[in-house]
Amino acid sequence: MDCVERPGRLERSGHAAFIDNNTLFVWGGYQVVAGDDVTLPSDEIWLCDLDSGTWERRDMAGDKPPDLSGFCGANVDGTLYVFAGCHNNQYTNEMYSVDLTKQPFSWRRVTDTKGTTPSPRNSHSCWVHRDRLIYFGGYGCKTMGEMQNTPATNFILEDMSWAVIGNTLFRCWGWNNEVNVFDTHAATWSAPEIRGPLPTPRGCHASAVLGNKGYIAGGVEAKELDMFCLDLDTWTWTQIDVSRSRSPPGRSMLTMTCVSDEALFIYGGLGMDGNTLGDAWRFDTRERSWSPVRHPHKDKPRVCHTACLGSDGDVVVFGGSGDMRILQDTVAFMRAPSPHHCRDVLVFQTQPYSLCRLCEDFIGKHVTLFDEQLDWLPARMRGKIDKRAAALSATAPGLIT
Repeated sequence: MDCVERPGRLERSGHAAFIDNNTLFVWGGYQVVAGDDVTLPSDEIWLCDLDSGTWERRDMAGDKPPDLSGFCGANVDGTLYVFAGCHNNQYTNEMYSVDLTKQPFSWRRVTDTKGTTPSPRNSHSCWVHRDRLIYFGGYGCKTMGEMQNTPATNFILEDMSWAVIGNTLFRCWGWNNEVNVFDTHAATWSAPEIRGPLPTPRGCHASAVLGNKGYIAGGVEAKELDMFCLDLDTWTWTQIDVSRSRSPPGRSMLTMTCVSDEALFIYGGLGMDGNTLGDAWRFDTRERSWSPVRHPHKDKPRVCHTACLGSDGDVVVFGGSGDMRILQDTVAFMRAPSPHHCRDVLVFQTQPYSLCRLCEDFIGKHVTLFDEQLDWLPARMRGKIDKRAAALSATAPGLIT
């Protein structure tokens, strides 16, 4: 649903998002203007109060990133890290960070790191575990020397063409399944020794952390969605056999969110037929089984969106495109740019609400019935009820659904 204000740059796809203290932070991404992808400026960030549904734009200064697409953004204790991506069709492997707990927000380029920085890439993913950023996969480039030291199982060569990035000449382009770790305290890159059956090199997949396990799904052409798990202590991959249950159709550009100690939630994505999907599924990590999830947003398919864990086990989905298409002819696949990017916030309930939450929602919907009693509430709870009531009574049909 719509928010109170209608800032033209709020609609977007391919952005970064996270939730802190029931506030949704949204940065970056792109829109389609006159049939062309246009990246959004890196000197602003949007904050949505999830109690009231109101948005606020904040400026960002400092050594800001270029306007990027295909980057990977991750939050560590209130600091947003942005790694790699593309700018003006040029790939990068630079990292930037901004502390969002202190105002004014000021970007800095992360330099003087130790270890070997991963090669330029986009469409990769990130797990956050013990203040480490653990990157997986993506599409990018390598030098001839790097290719000689890269096993064939770690890189699918797709193209060979010259490109100069910084002072380095790159030759080989393709998909990888590498695992690269950045320690945010030591500012050190490392590549752990990986064991177990490796996932196929991929990008545009989904990832999520549950305990000490990193999960990935999708991003490859397959009839059914595959699932792999990486033990983040032993660095051992496991391919999860889900043959005993019905599996979701294969897809890319989906989201996956940890919703409990034993469950993952996926939503949307681009199907193997080239159409945008609106289905949701729950994966039980103990039973290793999938089950479809009924939800009220079937008419709102999404691709290139974000999904964050909110309060009370809610999954909060923002942005993306609802009508991306992949067109196929006998020669090539082509993406049909969608001029319609989404700005609504979708909320998926994944568990029963507490009695307190149910009461808050009921009072917010019927606030006029409780005018006298509301004055008895503590100030903090009264403020929350007032925000919720304002959201539910806005002229737009709901701010957060």
